[in-house]
Amino acid sequence: MAINRPASVYEDPALQNLLAKVPDRVKETFTEEQLSYLRNASINRQWRNHSVDLRGTIPWFKYRYYYVFIAGKNNRELSRAEQKASRIIIAVFLVGFLCVSITFGLLALYLLKSALGINLFDNFSLGIWDWFKKL
Repeated sequence: MAINRPASVYEDPALQNLLAKVPDRVKETFTEEQLSYLRNASINRQWRNHSVDLRGTIPWFKYRYYYVFIAGKNNRELSRAEQKASRIIIAVFLVGFLCVSITFGLLALYLLKSALGINLFDNFSLGIWDWFKKL
């Protein structure tokens, strides 16, 4: 599959937009090799589509502050340290999810047991059923 590229790096629209912000005396000092690297860097830095993309500004007295919140699938290659951190974070969330799930499961079983009038120990109650009935 062939990639459509301009005949000269000078004809590239992305590079022309970038160079439009550079003074003429500086523009003339760039070699074609430097311009091609600038073009590649500017293309790689452009924002891609994200599943969540919230941007806006907040006026505060005489200043305006901007915020950006983007989220989406990470397609980058992760470094070894990032992979390790990712595994640790996933493990922590998994353990937390299991703890919360088990807690709610046991609570549901306890409420079901109490609703059916089953007493495992005579004259002993945690008081959860009485609290639940009051709600």
